[in-house]
Amino acid sequence: MSNVKRLKVIERLLSEAEGYLERGDAIQSSEKLYKSAEECVKALAERLGLEEVKVAEEKGKWTVTLLEKAVGKLVNKLDVGVRLAWDAANYLHVWGFHETKLDVEAVKIRTPAMESLVKTTRKTLASHCSQ
Repeated sequence: MSNVKRLKVIERLLSEAEGYLERGDAIQSSEKLYKSAEECVKALAERLGLEEVKVAEEKGKWTVTLLEKAVGKLVNKLDVGVRLAWDAANYLHVWGFHETKLDVEAVKIRTPAMESLVKTTRKTLASHCSQ
């Protein structure tokens, strides 16, 4: 998937999450925020040439283990904000979506971390495209 296309998917997921929050749907918002973070990690890993991309291609899919390994490397290459956003995304995925234990406020307080990750992704893709 091209960077432009992936960024559009990420932006759409973030927008959908915000729409669900406005309607009071913490469950779907949680999942959309998680998916946006997942797509950010994939995009960053691809752009920075991490080996996890090749492994995911060989397996035909990204696994949680590969995503986690990629996040660890992204923290070293970018900043700790990637880890904080990824951890928040996983929390939303498990407790907000699968376990349905989070309310709208619990999702809202984690949304800025996702927005920051999207911003980092946009900036990183843009800066590495111009090199």
